[in-house]
Amino acid sequence: MGKMAAARLRSLRRQLAVPVIPWRGYRGDSPSDSGKDVLEIPLPPWQERPEEPLDTKRARLLYESRKRGMLENCILLSLFAKENLGRMSEEQLNRYDRLINEPSNDWDIYYWATEAKPAPAEFEHDVLDMLREFAKNRNREQRLRQPDLEYLFEPPP
Repeated sequence: MGKMAAARLRSLRRQLAVPVIPWRGYRGDSPSDSGKDVLEIPLPPWQERPEEPLDTKRARLLYESRKRGMLENCILLSLFAKENLGRMSEEQLNRYDRLINEPSNDWDIYYWATEAKPAPAEFEHDVLDMLREFAKNRNREQRLRQPDLEYLFEPPP
């Protein structure tokens, strides 16, 4: 191997020995952010389901409470649903349905529930108040994961 090839090989080995660390940063609300790299996925508009049987509605809302776009809401809403869906009236179930399904951003729901941001007037109702109270966790329960589904098969109290 010639001197030139050996030098190039040593140079390549040095380059490979240094790990390649990609630049990390947050471009969120910076004044120079054009927002052109933001991808908006259009969601179908929320529609009320007036003919849906209550048992089906509760099961669907339980599922939708567990399967969110962010872990914080998966935990918060699934635990809230476990504790409250069974005793909500049909009107409350409809308000909860709209609350968790009409906003296109899961962070909005989380901020409203934790009172980090005010909710729009159309979402200010008893169900959001219940969710806010639940989010305060006054009993200091450990809420680190979603509830297991075994409770679905237990007889109601």
